[in-house]
Amino acid sequence: MILKNVQEFFKRLSDLNPNPKCELNFTSPYTLMVAIILSAQATDKGVNKATPALFAVADNPKDMLNLGEKNLKEYIKTIGLYNNKAKNIIAMSEKLLLNFDGKLPKNRNLLETLPGVGRKSANVFLNVLYNEPTLAVDTHVFRVSNRTGLATGKTPLEVEEKLEKVVPEKYKYGASHWLVLHGRYICTAKKPKCSECPVADLCAWLP
Repeated sequence: MILKNVQEFFKRLSDLNPNPKCELNFTSPYTLMVAIILSAQATDKGVNKATPALFAVADNPKDMLNLGEKNLKEYIKTIGLYNNKAKNIIAMSEKLLLNFDGKLPKNRNLLETLPGVGRKSANVFLNVLYNEPTLAVDTHVFRVSNRTGLATGKTPLEVEEKLEKVVPEKYKYGASHWLVLHGRYICTAKKPKCSECPVADLCAWLP
């Protein structure tokens, strides 16, 4: 996609949704990261159904460790891959207490040292909590970027690096949010709603 069209692409999405927000519910940096970990290969809606009861009993690393992996699974068993996610959340909580005084670091490299936290999760965390212009590439962003021709790549990192180059600075904070929402509700994996798409004329997927 030529740069002129990239500018128009994000202008239209911005005009429709000037203040895009993460759809995960959270009450603190810690609960945000737990929700992000739970959301991997799962829907935000499904995560939001499970977390209120969980956060009522464990909204910090110490309480999560006291809850324990077995009990944690009972709260998140409706979420895909919950066994592995429970293991990672407990391990992350332990490492936060041992190495970071129980607090999430404000640094992507340090965040990526935490169990269950990869580059995408760290980017989401920094973007949502600290308004950093990071570009988190999840399945929606990866699909929309490749399908539209906005930023093509074989891996999430390739797509992220290309987005870094082409997304105008003023749109970088909201870019991931717009692409996630666009992929979730319009540019879906199966049967994309092209007739409802506000950027269809800019898309490389359509003839």
